[in-house]
Amino acid sequence: MQRDEIYLIDLWRMLARQWRWFTATLIVTLAVTFAFLHAVKPQWQATAWIQIGQVGNAPTGQDPKAEPLLRVIERLQLIPFQDQVLSSIGVSSDTPEGALYRKSLKLEPMPYAGPLVKLSVRAQSPQQAAELATATVAQLQAVHRELEAAPLQLAHARLDEVQADLQKATAERDGLLQAASQDRDRLSSVLLVSVDEEIQTLKQTRGELLVRLGANYTYDTSLVWPVYVPTNQAFPNAALIWGAGLLLGLFFGMLVAIARDALCRARAPT
Repeated sequence: MQRDEIYLIDLWRMLARQWRWFTATLIVTLAVTFAFLHAVKPQWQATAWIQIGQVGNAPTGQDPKAEPLLRVIERLQLIPFQDQVLSSIGVSSDTPEGALYRKSLKLEPMPYAGPLVKLSVRAQSPQQAAELATATVAQLQAVHRELEAAPLQLAHARLDEVQADLQKATAERDGLLQAASQDRDRLSSVLLVSVDEEIQTLKQTRGELLVRLGANYTYDTSLVWPVYVPTNQAFPNAALIWGAGLLLGLFFGMLVAIARDALCRARAPT
């Protein structure tokens, strides 16, 4: 305890002797921090949550999603895809804005929430950050609509086929009902039972198809919630940088003061 007190007193005396060097180093460090904060371009971050589209009438055992989650992640990281996103909003891929988009694009798969893909991207204005996030989702949506076009067309064709068969069976049943009521034909009664069963099966099939093609099971790739851009810039964080600058200034000031005091002692006559 006594040695610590002596050491602290010696340290304080050393700082008192070299206060000019300590203060000058601290000021220089804070000046560099100030210059950095005013020289660096601010960045804002936009966050989007993407729901992968699907066609609900997929065959049994097949994933109804337009693409598997990991394949979506890989697609979003492709340079040609990112070029298309930038081009869609009039930003060249070889500009600083394009470079920042590529560098800052972060993707987080959320397999148990949809699945969803959490996307974050940075730009030099909050408006451009939101625009880039929205354009990324729109480009992915366009790709998935092309992938979903064929299975969706087949599903609607199947529904039309079932509808036509149902209309045909209903007309046949009406004819059999009329024949059975007029002639009391036993064969007509037997056929009527068969047609009724067919109609019930077709109605069930049609109902399942309508449910599968409804909004709960068939939907486009889209945003789950609106793109979120905080009011505060993501970079630089002024409070954090000023705090780090102050700590570094104190640290470097102490080192310079110690080095200066040691140099003075070495030069002093014995």
